Amino acid sequence: MPEDVRYELDGHVGIVTIARPQVHNALRRKTYDELTELVRTSTARVLVITGEGRSFCSGDDVRELMNGGEENSAPRPAPRLTPAAGALLQTNIPVIAAVNGPAVGWGMEMALMADFRVAARRAKFGELFVKRGLCSDVAGIARLAQLVGRERAAELLFIGEVIDAERAERIGLVGRVVDDEELMPAALELARKIAANPPLAVAALKSGLREALDPDWSDLGRWVSTRLGELFQTEDHREGVKSFLEKREPHYVGR
Repeated sequence: MPEDVRYELDGHVGIVTIARPQVHNALRRKTYDELTELVRTSTARVLVITGEGRSFCSGDDVRELMNGGEENSAPRPAPRLTPAAGALLQTNIPVIAAVNGPAVGWGMEMALMADFRVAARRAKFGELFVKRGLCSDVAGIARLAQLVGRERAAELLFIGEVIDAERAERIGLVGRVVDDEELMPAALELARKIAANPPLAVAALKSGLREALDPDWSDLGRWVSTRLGELFQTEDHREGVKSFLEKREPHYVGR
């Protein structure tokens, strides 16, 4: 049984909840694996992804996935698209992100991989990878620019600024902002409208949008994986993680 990700079926709507509220729904390897499996095996007509508690997802569990800022000599897999990203980007099931709180790092990536983003007023968004000496995953490179344009995407990526839900709506990052207590009702209302339509037609439409608008996610995933493999070995990456854990300002040296 999944431990980090909870799944419920409400009619034809599957509700996926990242359930690690004690660490703001940070993602460890187990979380990624469970999310990948749930998305790939779901029989729902629509998926709604949200987070337990007051956070949507705070990104990677820094202590586990980034090794606490210490040198990591473990062998890395061959460059590839992150499996969880592949599951979300390549599924023909429509995906709605119900963003109930901060969505930063891979949490923002996960929201970007959805077809729709419904945000609570307390939601916040941030591509924080640059602050850890890293580049974003594929959605930050490609999907973000689709939504907000290249210049605004570059600003969010290069600065690593965290923005609130109202600004996210103004720049087109989210489709709608609702009061906190109205988030799941609004997301589920949208999901049920989609699920009421012929599922094969909806799947074909989603596949067509991917053909028309998206890059080759596998190729881009290999590029991102290669760059991350290089950046993980830098002093700046280790300093970015250590300064975060030690709650101090970082000192980057460009190597």
